Amino acid sequence: MTHPPFDLTGKKVLVTGGNSGIGLAMADALAGAGANVCIWGSSEQKNSRASEKLKRHGAEILSLQCDVSVEKEVENAFSKTLTTFGQIDACFANAGVSGKANSFVEMTTDEWRRVMSVNLDGAFFTLRAAARHMCAHDNGGSLVATASLAAVEGQASGQHYAATKGGLISMMRSLAVGLARHHVRANSILPGWIDTDMTHEWLQRDTINKHLLRRIPARRWGQPIDFGPIAIYLVSDASAYHTGDTFVIDGGYSLF
Repeated sequence: MTHPPFDLTGKKVLVTGGNSGIGLAMADALAGAGANVCIWGSSEQKNSRASEKLKRHGAEILSLQCDVSVEKEVENAFSKTLTTFGQIDACFANAGVSGKANSFVEMTTDEWRRVMSVNLDGAFFTLRAAARHMCAHDNGGSLVATASLAAVEGQASGQHYAATKGGLISMMRSLAVGLARHHVRANSILPGWIDTDMTHEWLQRDTINKHLLRRIPARRWGQPIDFGPIAIYLVSDASAYHTGDTFVIDGGYSLF
């Protein structure tokens, strides 16, 4: 009998920003499919709550407090992850922050750098640590970055956020080419309008519901749970030959 392609038993996965929203939903699906999962988050309280939820699957769960914008914290957290798991088969660079500038002309340098430090620098630190590990052991692996539709569609007041997400896509495409010889694949996930703790209040505004929701062919906001299946696929052996891609999860919004 062949091994079921979506059975992740024995796989060891790291998910940054895995204590809430899309990250937690992906971690939950991965643990449910049999993977051992480590989540990183900057809030110890949220990490603890998320860990308790994930442990119900019976998989080994590790949570570590880490600010991915700080290079040393990423290196230390990755070392601790390896101490517990021994290896990492897949890494999801999912941690991110939203922008707070009202407009581009009013954007401060501090605000620009705040978003860059988490969304782009943090992903770089994380993916670099994972890539070093995967290439050194030559067992292959999967690198995944959570980008955004903002990377490919104009966002009137979020140029810094869009720049980080566009940068992520370019970095992942380059990694797909550069790391293929090590059997490491690299892909990006582009969420559309997803109802998370970060976006919930904004999505509930009357004007947003009236004008934006009707542009989504699926006629609903996306939910974090919608990202569980793609996470399982990208960790599984079923995606062994799939690299350099961008997976748009948006209910058809970008097509309409």
